[in-house]
Amino acid sequence: MFDPADPAFLADPYPVFARLRAAGELHRHPTLGRNGGELLVAVSHRMSSAVLRHRTMGRVWSDVAPAGTFGAFNLLHRNSLLECEGPRHARLRGLVSSAFARGHVQRLRPEMTRLAGELVDGLASRIADSGVGDLVAELAEPLPVRVIAELLGVPADDQELLNRWSHAIVKMYEPDLDPVRGTAAEAASAEFSGYLRTLAADRAVRPRSDLISDLVAARLIEDELVGTAVLLLMAGHEATVNVLANGVRALLDHPAQWARLCADRSLLPSAVEDLVRFDSPLQLFERTVLADTELAGIPLRAGQTVAALLGAAARDPAVFDTPDELDVGRSPNPHLGFGAGVHYCLGAPLARIEVAAALDALLDRLPGLVPAGAAVRRREFVIRGLESLPVTI
Repeated sequence: MFDPADPAFLADPYPVFARLRAAGELHRHPTLGRNGGELLVAVSHRMSSAVLRHRTMGRVWSDVAPAGTFGAFNLLHRNSLLECEGPRHARLRGLVSSAFARGHVQRLRPEMTRLAGELVDGLASRIADSGVGDLVAELAEPLPVRVIAELLGVPADDQELLNRWSHAIVKMYEPDLDPVRGTAAEAASAEFSGYLRTLAADRAVRPRSDLISDLVAARLIEDELVGTAVLLLMAGHEATVNVLANGVRALLDHPAQWARLCADRSLLPSAVEDLVRFDSPLQLFERTVLADTELAGIPLRAGQTVAALLGAAARDPAVFDTPDELDVGRSPNPHLGFGAGVHYCLGAPLARIEVAAALDALLDRLPGLVPAGAAVRRREFVIRGLESLPVTI
């Protein structure tokens, strides 16, 4: 099995995943579950897809213990559409989908293009001045948080708060949570919740053309509105940061693929899909067994947790030709990076446009981009990304 905290594994988990797939489609990891317990993980594409789509598996929130210590964090997730099933999930997803359908993605498209160009210009200036720039700090980090802030209607002066809160909260999703990070995540959950309640109260009186105003108008109860907004931040910010950082690093490690994109921008949509597949920003997605069943002949009890190991599914040679190679023209590309089934990512269209806008701006302004040193990997396993990516021309 693997140690999710091992730096060597975090640097490149994919050879380990290949050995696991060769040994079987389902494995019991002794410590990957909640509170260091056992977790059954699916490692093939077929089995991961089954876990995500199986009708007897769902997302059922279980409070992080001790509940008194993590009250704000638990409240956010108890009221998230990602953490419920059945009629409540259908109601919440329908309301949020309707709000998205009011044109927010298309409204933000010109702003995403403008922001991406502005940030890449800043990266180019940094390289011109000092010879090197950090793609994470100059582009991958600020672009998604500014887009999410525009989506929600967060004032420009408060946008950095979203970045800080997001980084703190997602630490709770890792299997090796320590007390210091747990305390920081709970504090961020409480601060973000309070901020959103104030914002929602203002939009109830003075609605604007933002998603918070639409969610208020949809009459979500306040806890559900807060939980939905936090989910959008987690999924929309963290995932996009890491798709961009992981993806640009992969492109620079495959210069022939970067050259293909430079020569043919029509490949941008398929390139985005393979960047999501090649080095997935979300490596693991859990489901709870809702009724006794079996998977691949293994009996499962109601209440048991099963996970799809998305990073392993993304490199399955039974589904993808040359899975360990980046291919910006790959088609078809049935990756599971945005999930599957009833919990398929609502923000996927926004993320696709955002990543494509960033790549387009880089290709325009910095076509000669190359690495300027070793990337620094974040030490988390579930949310996979980079701390820094030094680049130059």
